[in-house]
Amino acid sequence: MPDALTFIENTLYLKLKQGNKNMNIQKSQQGFTLIELMIVVAIIGILASIALPAYQQYIAKAKYSEVILASSGVKTAIEVCAQTAGGVTSCTAALDGAVSGAVNGADGGDAVNNVAVTVAGGVATITVTPDPANGIVAGDTYIVDGTYSAGAINWALVSSSGCFNSGYCK
Repeated sequence: MPDALTFIENTLYLKLKQGNKNMNIQKSQQGFTLIELMIVVAIIGILASIALPAYQQYIAKAKYSEVILASSGVKTAIEVCAQTAGGVTSCTAALDGAVSGAVNGADGGDAVNNVAVTVAGGVATITVTPDPANGIVAGDTYIVDGTYSAGAINWALVSSSGCFNSGYCK
């Protein structure tokens, strides 16, 4: 009988010892500590503070592309007028019907407030004023000068354009 009792005692002892090991393992797998969670939240906050302004600038540039695109039809109308007339002196909205139609069509855009064409000294100037929205202000104008030479117009962005200083059209 002592052997049977010893066997039972040893079996119970091993079961209890094994049970304590399982309890220790369960205690070590409880989850994250408060400091670990706070560190994760701080890292996410820092990343968000960097990403949000960059995203807002991206949205403004994307919206401003509509302003730049509004000038393309006007550029084409002025180029056709200049090739037909042999220069840009008569290529204003008041003197040419195609330029007038292109200006009126460009004015109807969502992001465009006003499009104007002026001609002075053989240089055609297109000025596009945006609607103020999404971080874009009315002063962020898009101004391009077109110089007629050898049957073609060379367009150049004017460095005093408001969009140049804002970084929307560099």
